Amino acid sequence: MNLPLIYLASQSPRRQQLLMQIGVRFELLLPRDVTAAEALEIEFPGEPPSTYVKRVTLLKLKAAYARMQHDNLPARPLLCADTTVALDGHILGKPQDKDDAMRMLGALSGRTHNVFTALALRSGRKTWSTVQHSRVTFADITADEIKAYVETGEPMGKAGAYAIQGHAAVFIKRIHGSHSGIMGLPVYETRRLLQHVVKEQTCNTTS
Repeated sequence: MNLPLIYLASQSPRRQQLLMQIGVRFELLLPRDVTAAEALEIEFPGEPPSTYVKRVTLLKLKAAYARMQHDNLPARPLLCADTTVALDGHILGKPQDKDDAMRMLGALSGRTHNVFTALALRSGRKTWSTVQHSRVTFADITADEIKAYVETGEPMGKAGAYAIQGHAAVFIKRIHGSHSGIMGLPVYETRRLLQHVVKEQTCNTTS
């Protein structure tokens, strides 16, 4: 599949790494106002995690597309993603501080939680989106292990206060779903979305 050059509206090094892994060429299209971008992540009371993560991703896609137009950048497919962790239906966002990270990890200890990663892709006037769902089971983690992990600084800025590709891998007993999705970009679903763009380009070329 001849994948097109795209814009990636994400600062996540993990998403960049995963795109490179599957041979997708991209340029970053990042928000100038980080505070405004974070404001898009506000939760609505009673909103299911899968609904929340899809809504936030589409809002980020809309903002990135507006930025592309405002800056008169070359028109290219635009990819956006967002990941959220949920336990018993409650969203565990990015920890506010070390104590918050320790609280989250303590809640996840010995439990199975859900990870939802939403993808949204826009090319021209068309938008495609999907939500990938995985389940992650943590082993029992001691208070000392949690404290030591939090002191590494890795939990900060991570949904659910952990990174599966980092030190937290030793806490994970099993997963059911997509390892790359838990990292932040499910590569199978990403490729399927990009196939829509390839088909569109093929149709436009042959028509």
